Amino acid sequence: MNYLAWAVLALVGYSVFTPLASLATNEIPSTVVALVANSMLALSAAAVIAVRDESVTPYLTGGNAVYMYAAGVFLSVGILAYYQALGKGPVSVVVPVFGMFLVGSALLGVVFLGDPLTVRKAAGIALAATGVYLTTT
Repeated sequence: MNYLAWAVLALVGYSVFTPLASLATNEIPSTVVALVANSMLALSAAAVIAVRDESVTPYLTGGNAVYMYAAGVFLSVGILAYYQALGKGPVSVVVPVFGMFLVGSALLGVVFLGDPLTVRKAAGIALAATGVYLTTT
């Protein structure tokens, strides 16, 4: 599968995940939902690694490992906060605000990774931010 097909699959998975997680947090503490759902993710990743016969240990140290660990810290903070928000607020507001990570990530990519910022991309970022504002008010 090419990257766009993977992205669409991710879109479908995440789109269905969010309302299910929100429903779960109606009666289950968000931290428990986070633990179970993300444990399933970790086990799934471990299964894929096993099927592909990939090694993990060579990547636990070295220059780029620091990025992996930092990504894990930020992912943990973001996901735990997301579950808390889903447990306390409406999906129709929580998801668009959370979805602003698209704007944040795009801007970080431009500033720190040298991604090109075209007029079209800047307009898309501005429209995405406007869409979130309009959706949540």
